[in-house]
Amino acid sequence: VQLVESGGGQVQPGGSLRLSCAASGFTLTYGAIIWFRQAPGKGREGVSSINNLDGTTFYAASVKGRFAISKDGAVNTVYLQMDNLKPEDTAVYFCAADVIPPYYSGQDHLDGRGVDYWGNGTRVTVSS
Repeated sequence: VQLVESGGGQVQPGGSLRLSCAASGFTLTYGAIIWFRQAPGKGREGVSSINNLDGTTFYAASVKGRFAISKDGAVNTVYLQMDNLKPEDTAVYFCAADVIPPYYSGQDHLDGRGVDYWGNGTRVTVSS
């Protein structure tokens, strides 16, 4: 199993970025993918998750209404569309997979439960 993030970079406040999480070794038909972030000097924060079976999504309050998670089964990739970015969104963003039962959901995922595999991260900097 491998997860590879891409799409990070530097953007001005109010701008947008789309992060990608390319998965291999399993298909996006079961389990879930979760996005986390870690800002400089801070702990890891769960951002969003998507259930690969039914598409149910979940967001942290800090990003709800600004970020959108989605998946494309044809290319086995999960996306995180980030709009109206703020300086406090600056962090390394990681995707993670919950693909070994038992499966978790919602806030449990954002709390880090059920994570079986991690990507290496992609850096996002929001600055003017």
